[in-house]
Amino acid sequence: MTNNDILRSLRYTFDFGDDKMIALFGLGGKTVTRAEVSNWLKREEDPEYKGIYDKDLAYFLNGLIIDRRGKREGVEPVAEKTLTNNMIFQKLKIALNMKDDEILEILAKVNVNISKHELSAFFRKPTQDQYRLLKDQILRNFLRGIQMKYRPE
Repeated sequence: MTNNDILRSLRYTFDFGDDKMIALFGLGGKTVTRAEVSNWLKREEDPEYKGIYDKDLAYFLNGLIIDRRGKREGVEPVAEKTLTNNMIFQKLKIALNMKDDEILEILAKVNVNISKHELSAFFRKPTQDQYRLLKDQILRNFLRGIQMKYRPE
């Protein structure tokens, strides 16, 4: 799953306009233009398509967290240079203020049944033995599940 897919999915799920997208990047600490956002949202077949780097997606996700949860006291969040599916999943969990049961419920709606222990392994530090890499399929299904929850047809 590409960063552009994630950005497109979140834009659609929450029905963000260009101004809102630009504002979310700004909250995360990056100034972007409407053209940049537009090119990131285009399909790969489009000649003006541009891939979004991990760091830029991290700015967006940090902005989403600040928008939904408010600014934290103290140090501003730093945009990571590289993002893993686990980090994206963690940021979405924080932004949407979700508990484990809610995540499991959302995944169950899209026919992904995992245990609480399996879920917690995705949120552990990579240095821990119980840590598990989050596969694209689970992240894709989670994005589809939150789309069903926040944008019912």
